[in-house]
Amino acid sequence: MDLKELTAAMHAFVAAKGWYAPDSPRPQTPRNLAAALAIEAAEVLELYQWGERAEPAALAGELADVSLYLLQLASLAGVDLEQAVLDKLRANYGRDWPAAGPPGDPGGRAA
Repeated sequence: MDLKELTAAMHAFVAAKGWYAPDSPRPQTPRNLAAALAIEAAEVLELYQWGERAEPAALAGELADVSLYLLQLASLAGVDLEQAVLDKLRANYGRDWPAAGPPGDPGGRAA
């Protein structure tokens, strides 16, 4: 299944739940979806809160939640996610990142 098919499946699920209805208790607005995406990403991080490993099934479920919100947000915002990823990879190939510095130095520079 490609991103377009996954996006269509996600939209079918959301529509089946009635969440696209104007009176939905879960309005599917870009702002709400961005918040939900951040919350789900935090749930991925929570799996690693006290260790270096997460239970694979729990991680898969949380990553799926992140992916679904990402697909929905991109779709509703009119972003071609496949093209955006390719563009970002191309741009990142041309970037230089500083070498890692000492702990606590977010810029990768020694003081």
